Amino acid sequence: MSTPPDLAPDPASNPASDPVPSLILHATDNGVSWITLNRPEVMNAVTWEQRERVIGLLAEASADPDVRAVVITATGKGFCAGADLRGGPGTGGERVPGDVARTIRLGAQRLIAAVLDCEKPVIAAVNGTAAGIGAHLAFACDLVIAAEGARFIEVFVRRGLVPDGGGAYLLPRLIGPQRAKELMFFGDAVPAADAERLGLVNRVVPLADLEKTARDWAERLAQGPTRALALTKQLVNASLDSDRAGAFASEAAAQEINMTTQDAQEGVASFVDRRSPRYEGR
Repeated sequence: MSTPPDLAPDPASNPASDPVPSLILHATDNGVSWITLNRPEVMNAVTWEQRERVIGLLAEASADPDVRAVVITATGKGFCAGADLRGGPGTGGERVPGDVARTIRLGAQRLIAAVLDCEKPVIAAVNGTAAGIGAHLAFACDLVIAAEGARFIEVFVRRGLVPDGGGAYLLPRLIGPQRAKELMFFGDAVPAADAERLGLVNRVVPLADLEKTARDWAERLAQGPTRALALTKQLVNASLDSDRAGAFASEAAAQEINMTTQDAQEGVASFVDRRSPRYEGR
C-alpha cells in the first residue's frame, strides 16, 4: 500500500537528529488518524517500541475530539508478519516462570485491547499478509478492508505454539468456534476472498483501491455522530460476554448518555426539519 498523502514520520520514534526511518508513520487528515506500520523489509513484524507507539496513538485518538476515526495500515507487501520480540523488555537473560505470560500481557494483549477499547471507529486496511498477532490486529478492528492479494494466517500452530494476542477470544466471536478451530488447528493461509466469505473481512478490493476505500470509509465515519459510534462499539463488543438482561441494561444506559450529546440533539432536530444532519463529534 502506498503511504497516504501528507503522512509524516512519527517524531516520537524518529527525532530530527535520527537518520533511521520512522517505524511508525502517523498523520491526521480530515478527522482521521492514519497509523502506518513501516518495517516493510521484515513484512512489518511489530517491535516492542512500535506496539507502545501504536497503543499511545490509539489512546490519543480516544482523547482528541478532532480525531473521529482511525485507520491502521502498513507499507510494503505485508500488513504485519506478527510480533518481533527481539530487543524488547524481558527478552534478554535467563527466563524465569512468569516471563512469557508477562510479556504477552504487556505486549500483544495490550495492543489488541487498545484497538478494542479505542473510543473511535478503527479500520484495518490490510495491504498484504497478516500473520499471528498481525492477523489479530486486523480482526480486532471494527471494520476490515483487504487487498485482493492479502492473506490471513494463524501461524502459531506451525511453531508449536498456542495462539496469543487475543486470537482465541476474537475468532470464535467473529466466525464461531468450529471455523476458529479449523484456522487455528491447521494454520493454513486464508486468502482475502475466503476471509470475506467467512466474515473476517468486510470488503475485498484491488490493492490500487485499498487506500481510497479506507479513506472513503474513514471520512464517512468521521462525519458521523462520534459519541454514538463509540457507545455502539462498546455495546457490540460487550454483547457476547453478557446475558440479555445485562445487554439490555447497557443499551438503555448508553442511549441515556448519548442523548446528552449535541450530535444526538442535531440528529433529532434534522429529522424534524427534514434536512441532512450536520454532526460535529460533540
